Amino acid sequence: MGAQWKVKHKEAAANAKGKIFGKLVKEITIAARNGADTATNAHLRLVVEQAKKASMPRETLERAIKKGSGQLGETVQYHRVTYEGFAPHQVPLIVECVTDNINRTVAEIRVAFRKGQLGASGSVSWDFNHVGMIEASPDTPDADPELAAIEAGAQDFEPGEEGATLFLTEPADLDAVQKALPEQGFTVLSAKLGYQPKNPVSGLTDEQMAEVEAFLEGLDNHDDVQDMFVGLAG
Repeated sequence: MGAQWKVKHKEAAANAKGKIFGKLVKEITIAARNGADTATNAHLRLVVEQAKKASMPRETLERAIKKGSGQLGETVQYHRVTYEGFAPHQVPLIVECVTDNINRTVAEIRVAFRKGQLGASGSVSWDFNHVGMIEASPDTPDADPELAAIEAGAQDFEPGEEGATLFLTEPADLDAVQKALPEQGFTVLSAKLGYQPKNPVSGLTDEQMAEVEAFLEGLDNHDDVQDMFVGLAG
């Protein structure tokens, strides 16, 4: 669970796809500030591929690109804000938000952290590695993730969800590695920058784990929360 926490059964919720689309639209809008051409904008290319895999409607995708690149004349500006702190039982946590109103978001995040502890910048990030994260599934049963990691230039790999593999890279190598993995027999499902915990917390009781899960789910339900990275083992 350490690299990235996901709400259990969240994908089965009726509004899950709408929430995924909302996050992707924000990410596309931000990425498109540096240009609408995916051939020259690596960040945009990664997010567009993720949006396509999530079956985002073409009109929604194109509108987000045009909005971010200024082609629609709209003035909404999204800002990326990162918060650090602890979930219950001193579980370290990094929360990435995308918002058009920083003052509103920080006030609401403070409230959301009332059962945890919101820290200052740097209070938790020292205990995480900033890495590229590529989730990919093998094209054949005999695809070798270790060999694929070496050949594609990834730094490490670990088992992912539902038979997938999580490849870890240096931040600057994210785009190159995700392009190389298909040649090694892996289909890329998602690619992004994130945080890998150095010392994930383990040994929590079932009751303590339930408290942590409830806290994280409350944060995840906030509209501005884009991603969460939790120092939790298992």
